Amino acid sequence: MRAKIRFVLLHDVLTSAAERAPDTPAVITEGETVTFADLAARVDRRAAQIAAMSEPGDRIAVLAENRAEYIELYYAVPLAGRVLLPLNHRLHAQEWIAMLARADAQVIYGERELLDRYEASIGDAKGVQHVLEFDDASPEERTSAAPFVPPPRTPDDIAWLIGTSGTTGSPKLAMLSDANLLAAVDATLPARPVEEGDVLLTPFPLCHVAGYNVFVLHRRARPIVLQRSFDPVGLTHLAKEHGVTMLSLAPTMIAMLLEHPEVDDRDLASVRALGYGASPIPGPTLRRVVDRWGWDCSQGFGMTELGGNALFLGPTEHRRAAAGDERLLTAAGTPAPGVEVRLGGDDELLVRAPQVMRGYWNDQSATDAAIVDGWLHTGDVARIDPDGVVSIVDRKKDVIVSGGENVASREVEEVLHAHPAVADVAVIGVADPRWGERVCAVVVVREAVDGAVLIEHCRTQLAGFKRPRQIEFVAALPRNGSGKVLKHQLRETFGVAPGPTGAIG
Repeated sequence: MRAKIRFVLLHDVLTSAAERAPDTPAVITEGETVTFADLAARVDRRAAQIAAMSEPGDRIAVLAENRAEYIELYYAVPLAGRVLLPLNHRLHAQEWIAMLARADAQVIYGERELLDRYEASIGDAKGVQHVLEFDDASPEERTSAAPFVPPPRTPDDIAWLIGTSGTTGSPKLAMLSDANLLAAVDATLPARPVEEGDVLLTPFPLCHVAGYNVFVLHRRARPIVLQRSFDPVGLTHLAKEHGVTMLSLAPTMIAMLLEHPEVDDRDLASVRALGYGASPIPGPTLRRVVDRWGWDCSQGFGMTELGGNALFLGPTEHRRAAAGDERLLTAAGTPAPGVEVRLGGDDELLVRAPQVMRGYWNDQSATDAAIVDGWLHTGDVARIDPDGVVSIVDRKKDVIVSGGENVASREVEEVLHAHPAVADVAVIGVADPRWGERVCAVVVVREAVDGAVLIEHCRTQLAGFKRPRQIEFVAALPRNGSGKVLKHQLRETFGVAPGPTGAIG
C-alpha cells in the first residue's frame, strides 16, 4: 500500500486528487471539462515543455483570461522548478513589459490577442526569449506518455511571483512559496468547508491571489468552475448547468447579480454558500442577499502578501449582521487556526502566520518595511474586540485627516451606501487649503440625485467633520481585477481641484 501523501508541495494536491478521484472533473470552463487524471497528465507534459526551454528558477509568465491551461501552469511551473508570473490581462501592454523586465521573465504563455498586443508594444526591444500560445508544442510533447521527472524542490522555494493589488500605485511582486500557498489553504478549509458533492464557481481572475481557491477545491478533490470573465447572466447559466453549490465573488459582483433584471433565481437553486472577499460588503447588499437567496455567507480577509485569506467571518455572524448587528457589518472576522494578529502603531493590523510571503522580489527595503520580526504590516487600521473579532477601520493611506480629525473613509461609504439612489461609492481625501484635507465622495447612482441631498443624508448620521464637502458623480469606479477600488486614481482625478459638480455643503 502506498504511503499517504503529505501535502508539502502544490503538486501533491493534484497527485492526491488524481489518485482518489481520477474521473472527477477538476476544472470546468465554458468550453471544456478536464478530469483530475487528464489534468495531471497535462501538467506533466507542460512541465516537461517548460523545463526544455528554461533554467531552474526562471520566471514563466502567463497572460490570459480564465481558462483550463492557466491552472495547468499553476501546477506545472513549480513542478518544473520554475516561478509562475501571472500578468493581469487588464493592464496596459507597457505595464506588462515593465513587470516582465522587473522579473526578468524568460517565457510567456498566453492567448493570441493578448500576445499580439504585447509583441506590438515591445517592438524591436529585447523581450522574453519564448512567446507561446498555449497549444504551441510539438506533436511529441503533446502525446508523450513518459512521466516528467521533476527537479529537486523544497516547500520554501518560490512558486508564484504575483503582483500586489496596486491600489496605491505601481504593484510590487510578492514571492509566495508552496508552503505559503498551502498554509492559506489550511487556513481556509475549516472556515469554508468543502463538502462531498460541492462545486465552486468563480469569475475571479486567476492572475490574482484569489486563484488559491483552486487548491482549496482540489485539496478535497472537487471541481472548480471558471467563468472567463464576470457576467451575471452567464454565471447563473453556468451554475445551473454544473450544479454549482458554492460561489466566490467580490462584493461589486454580488451587487451586479442582485441588480441584473435577467437573473433567474431558479438557475441558482443549487447554490448553498457564498464566499466573498477583496472588500467588505455594504450592509444593504448583505441584507438583500440573505432575504432573496438565504445563502450561507462568509467573508475572507486576506491579501496577496498572505497567499490568500487569513481571517474569516462565518455564516452565523453574517445572519446576525443582516439582522442588524452593526458591529459585524464592518467586521473582517476572526483569525484562522495558525494565524496570529495584533495591533501595531497607529492601530495597524499585524499578522504572523505560515502563509506570510517570503518578501518582495528584488526589493529588500520594501520587504524589511512590510515584515518585521515575522509580523506582516498589512497597512490596515483595525480594531480587535474582546471576543477576538477584528474589524478593519480603513486602509492607513485612506484615513482622511480633516482639520486635525481622523475620518475613516469606510464609515462615510457605509452611510452613503444606505441611500437608495447610491449604487456604488468611494470616499477619498482631497487637498483643502483650510482643513488640510476635505472629504470627497465619488458616487455612482441608480437614479438622479443632487449632491446636496447626499450631504444632507450624511448630516443625519455623521459628525460635521466627517460629512463630504465634495460630491463627484461618475459612471463607474475604477477597480482592479479582484474588485478593489483604485483610490489613487480617484485622487489623481479629483484631488487637485473640484470636478464638474464642484464642492458642495
